[in-house]
Amino acid sequence: MGKQAVLLLAHGTPETVEQIPEYLRNVVSGRPIPPHVVEEIQHRYALIGRSPLTEITIEQARLVEAELAPEGHGVPVYVGMRNWRPYIPDVVKQMRADGVEEAAVLCMAPQNSRTSVGLYRRAVEAEAGGLRIDFTEGWADHPLLAEAFAERLRPALRRLTEETGYPVPVLFTAHSVPERTVKPPAEGDQGPRLWPGQGADPYAEDARHTAELVAERVAEIPRWRFAFQSQGASGGPWIGPTVEETLDSMAAEGVKAVMLQPIGFLCDHVEILYDVDRAFRDYAAGIGIRLERPESLNASATLAKAVADLARRGLERVGAPGSR
Repeated sequence: MGKQAVLLLAHGTPETVEQIPEYLRNVVSGRPIPPHVVEEIQHRYALIGRSPLTEITIEQARLVEAELAPEGHGVPVYVGMRNWRPYIPDVVKQMRADGVEEAAVLCMAPQNSRTSVGLYRRAVEAEAGGLRIDFTEGWADHPLLAEAFAERLRPALRRLTEETGYPVPVLFTAHSVPERTVKPPAEGDQGPRLWPGQGADPYAEDARHTAELVAERVAEIPRWRFAFQSQGASGGPWIGPTVEETLDSMAAEGVKAVMLQPIGFLCDHVEILYDVDRAFRDYAAGIGIRLERPESLNASATLAKAVADLARRGLERVGAPGSR
């Protein structure tokens, strides 16, 4: 067995508003972005101050490293970002320079969209050289992931129920993606495939399955709905239902308060701090609904245990004699 390490991958986020144009070019792989889109993203970042995604992911890595320490020897945990510093290729090069020979790699995005997760994997493999890797493609059904979300949801839902005096429904969300990235090609379509493998992309079902597992663990939920949030402004239609149309439906049913929990995100960033805390909350208020959310997972000890478990399994696989 060679020297082992763990690599956690995340989306990345700029540190300042001025860095957003460069960051967005990374997100869309250099394609032109309309100026009004750039200005709107800059406006959102300015309203929340900054996105803490990178520093929280680094803290999550520290917690995972602590979880792995009792294994008998320290296993270093690295963090690489796809769209900002520290970039994945730079981190993989550093791992090789540090003498790492085997690595368990996983995305801090549990629901597997083959297109986006495939980009992460290719970024790692392009710089891996002789570094042997085990890549976890999805972990939407990990029981400790569901329990981590449930731990955040239970007290928040109990508190809102006590304040309103009646049972409050839950709206689970995950980030939307363009339909073209998750639907299989039409019969006879000779165009390039957007992901490897056959059949429909698992992302939408993965996201709903995580919601189901969380709901099963929270007895206080009277009923729940699911929606996709943060649809983009380009790339054709994005998958739904949207949060806004789901809130409209709930308002028509007489709902006056809702607990929204994003189960596709593992920490605070702009899609929570702006989209949920500002845009969705204001939209809900405009149709007579009080919208609250639980604390994000962030430095959840249970989340760290889930990731450490996945990392441990990956290290066992990559270190097995047959994997070489």
